[in-house]
Amino acid sequence: MSISVVGKRYATALLELSSAANSIERVGRDLRDFAHSWQSSRELRAVFENPSVSQQSRRAVLRDMALQSSMSDQVRDLLMLLADRERLRHVAEVADAYEAMAEARSGKVRAEITTATALPPAYFTELERSLAAITGRQIVLTQKIDPSLIAGVVTRIGDQIFDGSIKSRLSELKDELLK
Repeated sequence: MSISVVGKRYATALLELSSAANSIERVGRDLRDFAHSWQSSRELRAVFENPSVSQQSRRAVLRDMALQSSMSDQVRDLLMLLADRERLRHVAEVADAYEAMAEARSGKVRAEITTATALPPAYFTELERSLAAITGRQIVLTQKIDPSLIAGVVTRIGDQIFDGSIKSRLSELKDELLK
């Protein structure tokens, strides 16, 4: 998850608007869907990155996409604003920031779990239960696999990292031996 100053600024405003309209979840889903389309479609990015495409044409593309996908008005308006200010390339950052702030507002916290190999769902269920007891908040788990860890688990909750991987233990041992 990548949260920038730009992403946070727009996400904060969008969260306030969606909260007032009681549509936090829908707005988050619409924003995430568009961010995914943006990242996966070279043609879409080309329309907004090409200086020869007029602002009216860009707005028309966004209006059509909003109509076809039944996008919320708040997300459509945000995308228009980002396009007008030539900041649509930051839409994934806005989506990440919005998601993080919406989760925090609802009392949830995101935990990113990185393992060396795939582990059974029961492991993640127990880990989620343990983390909820430690933090006192509902946990939203994100799972990643990184074979370079060799074995073990790295858990990130906000800015805190709990590194229980063999890779880090070997690195610590190497540093001790070189002293």
